Amino acid sequence: MALQVFQNHIQVMELVDTPSLKVFEDVVVDRQVAGFDPSFWGDCFITNQKSQSEAWMNERAEELKNEVRSMFQNVSTGILQTMNLIDTIQLLGLDYHFTEEIDRALDDLKDVDMSKYGLYEVALHFRLLRQKGFNISSDVFKKYKDNEGKFMEELKDDAKGLLSLYNAAYLGTKKETILDEAISFTKDNLTSLLKDLNPTFAKLVSLTLKTPIQRNTKRLFTRCYISVYQDEPTRNETILELAKLDFNILQCLHQKEIKKACMWWKKLNLDIMHLNFIRERVVEWYFWSMVIRHEPSCSRARLISTKLLMLSTVLDDIYDSYSTLEESLLLTDAIQRWSPDAVDRLPEYMRDFFLKMLSIFQELENELAPAEKFRILYLKEQWKILAQHYITECKWRDDNYVPKLEEHMRVSIISVGFILFYCAFLSGMEEAVATKDAFEWFASFPKIVEACAIIVRITNDIASKEREQKRAHVASTVDCYMKEYGTSKDVACEKLLGFVEDAWKTINEELLNATGLSREVIELSLHSSRSTELIYKHVDAFTEPNTTMKENIFSLLVHPIPI
Repeated sequence: MALQVFQNHIQVMELVDTPSLKVFEDVVVDRQVAGFDPSFWGDCFITNQKSQSEAWMNERAEELKNEVRSMFQNVSTGILQTMNLIDTIQLLGLDYHFTEEIDRALDDLKDVDMSKYGLYEVALHFRLLRQKGFNISSDVFKKYKDNEGKFMEELKDDAKGLLSLYNAAYLGTKKETILDEAISFTKDNLTSLLKDLNPTFAKLVSLTLKTPIQRNTKRLFTRCYISVYQDEPTRNETILELAKLDFNILQCLHQKEIKKACMWWKKLNLDIMHLNFIRERVVEWYFWSMVIRHEPSCSRARLISTKLLMLSTVLDDIYDSYSTLEESLLLTDAIQRWSPDAVDRLPEYMRDFFLKMLSIFQELENELAPAEKFRILYLKEQWKILAQHYITECKWRDDNYVPKLEEHMRVSIISVGFILFYCAFLSGMEEAVATKDAFEWFASFPKIVEACAIIVRITNDIASKEREQKRAHVASTVDCYMKEYGTSKDVACEKLLGFVEDAWKTINEELLNATGLSREVIELSLHSSRSTELIYKHVDAFTEPNTTMKENIFSLLVHPIPI
């Protein structure tokens, strides 16, 4: 049922007039190869891993976790202490160890009357509860406005309160204009105050002005925040030591996983002689999956998504950067048939990839437990759908067709690949999370999934616009907006980023709505949108990895934190 619902929703296109290979097998094709940068990493993660002594780190971490658990009991009567403890643990990436303690504390906090507290406390209370899905009203901030409806002048020098309000305001929904006003007010005033703040607090303000907490990937923020927290005069040494140990323990796990991913790619041994035009980005795909969910419980999900998304990059590059329309039609038809017999109809350079694609899906199915094997049906269907949307874009490209933005988005929010990622990651999660109900929900293409796909599509298009103009390429959302509304590129980008902001608010709103599913399923859209903020904010760091991507990989996967 779910697969049918999803197909109906996205209006799967029928393939027509698939050409025969004989039509063009003797024709010499003049191809426009994109010329992507080669992989920077080589065998680095296979051969050069330095081992850390995990045994003592794990033993010491367990001792420290017990000490932190006792802190929740000791602060049970202090509202501000409890909120600061929760906030510190979350910002340091330790919250997955203390979910029960945090849930109990937040359940107690939700009914607390905050009318007598200041801006810092009220905003922190709001953010902590909204993050957990409690629909606390933004009316709590009305008392900080004057008779003219503006935020009070006396707040402008309260840097701590401003920062707290700034981070809280990014959990707003479309109707909460007071939070839009709060973002503008706090951003302007924090920027003005920055030069006069003490260095440690100024570092935290700069970090969050760059990317607010709600939109930051937890793993990268943790790495940055540890360096801030260790300079805090009020730091808790036990929590700080645990944060450093936990970061390094997880890094050891991630290094083992990325080694497996790199070895898998090397063993796969795709026919690179014929596929020398592809983006070899297995390290970058693992990094992307890891910053979405870094916890040990998602180890299998990270590896499955890395494999399938690396494979999807090869597929994308065949369609987008190398094959002719006739060749693409043959590949699309073969994928719909999903049979080794279809390989004889393909051009030679596609054959090795196609057969190995079938083999990888079979291997993934073999790795799943009997009760989990239904997940492969969704993955296969999603792969077929992706190919069908790629071929539509190939036709647009060759026809020089620039559709209306709405028509473009119907296709491109699928072709950007987020839906495939969601399905791949969910396929690797624990049975209690990745239930049939979760896949049914996902297959209905709910608002939160659509919102994330919109964010990925638009930010990808804006970040890659300059590079893709250098060759024949399908029209982007930027091109579509410029043509439809007669604007410049800068205006188009500004308007499209407004759609991104609306999509973020949709995500915030949907996270407040009960679905009956595990919150882990729903929050995948949030974590994925955060990763997009990291990858595409200033440049297409995936396609051009010798930019911010490289330094972030070094930071999270190579260099441990000194203890």
